[in-house]
Amino acid sequence: MAFPRAAGYTNLPQGNFTPEIFSQKVLMKFRRVSVVEDITNTDYSGEIEAFGDKVNIINEPDITVRTYARGATLQIEDLEDDETELTVDQGSYFAFKVDDIEERQSHVNWESLATGRGAFKLKDSFDSNILTAIQAGVQSANVYGSNASPTDTGFGAGEVDPANVIARLARLLDDADVPEDSRWVVAPPIFWEELAQTGSKFMEVQVTGDSNSPMRDSLNNGRVNDRLIHGFRAYKSNNVPTPSGSNATQHVLAGHMSSTATANNIAKTEMIRSQTSFADILRGLHVFGRKVLRADGIADAFIKID
Repeated sequence: MAFPRAAGYTNLPQGNFTPEIFSQKVLMKFRRVSVVEDITNTDYSGEIEAFGDKVNIINEPDITVRTYARGATLQIEDLEDDETELTVDQGSYFAFKVDDIEERQSHVNWESLATGRGAFKLKDSFDSNILTAIQAGVQSANVYGSNASPTDTGFGAGEVDPANVIARLARLLDDADVPEDSRWVVAPPIFWEELAQTGSKFMEVQVTGDSNSPMRDSLNNGRVNDRLIHGFRAYKSNNVPTPSGSNATQHVLAGHMSSTATANNIAKTEMIRSQTSFADILRGLHVFGRKVLRADGIADAFIKID
């Protein structure tokens, strides 16, 4: 039960605050800033509501192409309808309170601030979880370098131009017959800083198709460029996992949008009255699941930037 309010007192009244609308605002802003939302198959997000929900994903069937001879009897095959199960088994939450006096005396729109910050923090948690799962799901044939022997990127003797790292990731996906459309590459900001230096092939028109301004300001969802780089949409993120035991070694991840499926939803948002102070408490539960559907559709480069 909400704390009684004097006539004319408008501090976050339960009747004027709709948790469902707030959660939708958070989710909309979350999807505008999340890298993972832009690089994975999110078709199944609308099918989940709560922690523990499951989604059955029909795997792409394999089809045999045979040589045709005039008059030969055709061999007809049945399509397999194997399924992969995506389980919503991950969760994160936010919970904060707004003091009555602070709200009363403040000119700040707390709901707008909370919406933006809440979306950003959920993005951090979600992107970190999913990018870590993607990196762990890469098959050994699609790995360039190693934690013990990373590729030393740069423009000095014995160093590899970072643009060539992206080219190698593209070749690994090519070797696995991964479609060229909807490819992505995600790397930490320090990698893109190095890539933008004038000594890099990235500055050349044949890499991006743009001789005027190959590196632009970031777009939504961490995009670092509105052009393709070696066929990839390029993203930067501080949530790319760092190999254990080394601060100098970094991951550069690449893949196809269909290689990983994710589903997420803000399952519950509610406002309750604090029992220990004169304040309203707002809390929300974000649930999600992820599944690498095609391990050969993702690739990983271990790099070292001095």
